Amino acid sequence: MPSILCEENDGIALVTINRPEVLNALNIDVLQRLSELLDALKTRESVRAVILTGAGAAAFSAGADIRYLHRATPLEVREYARLAVRITNQIEDLGKVTVAALNGYAYGGGLELAESCMLRIAARHAMLGHPEVRIGAVAGFGGTTRLPRLVGKGRAAEMLLRGRAVDAEEALKIGLVQGIADADQLMDETGTIVRDILQQSPAAVRLTWEALHRGLNMTLEESAALGADLFGLAASTEDFRTGTRAFIEKTRPAYRGR
Repeated sequence: MPSILCEENDGIALVTINRPEVLNALNIDVLQRLSELLDALKTRESVRAVILTGAGAAAFSAGADIRYLHRATPLEVREYARLAVRITNQIEDLGKVTVAALNGYAYGGGLELAESCMLRIAARHAMLGHPEVRIGAVAGFGGTTRLPRLVGKGRAAEMLLRGRAVDAEEALKIGLVQGIADADQLMDETGTIVRDILQQSPAAVRLTWEALHRGLNMTLEESAALGADLFGLAASTEDFRTGTRAFIEKTRPAYRGR
């Protein structure tokens, strides 16, 4: 069976990490195939959103392939991590709505993939964490960068330094996930959220994500200026006129992505 599955329906691509026998651990094959698929989805006009999940009921992804790490050289480990970092950057810069549906364990590198998505929805039984220090390692796929931006430096430090996992309820409380659903309702709940975003102006959604994502790496003044610039850019679209006219006329806007 292929290690990555992709199913497209109504503009939404469901991407599934497909190694349930090892809790969807991320080996080289998974990462390479995922990178290739993301490149293809980025330019596929029929796809407006991507939902990333794991096969089976146990895990989204338990993270890096520890057996590979144990036998790999330091240079091989670095290249492996750089490939994973490139994938997280691909997800952030995809130009599509990206949501992780965490159907079970999301540990280490698996959680780092989820952290690069716009939003994360967790099954009620899911556990999330960065246990890397427990095997003498570092969260090297971007976790030390993204986790503190999501939950704050103090909470991130506590999770990363202790290697402690949190359940779905705590993850929601600290802002690591944005919703919880029963296991049999996870994909429906995730799909509802995605479709709600897709009802908005595509340009406004894309520019809002750019302002948020890029702005976090700027000073307050630079970030605010970027927001103003992107606001002006959004005003150049047909959708902006459609949305403002609908507000004035108290009708429902029908965005066309122009």
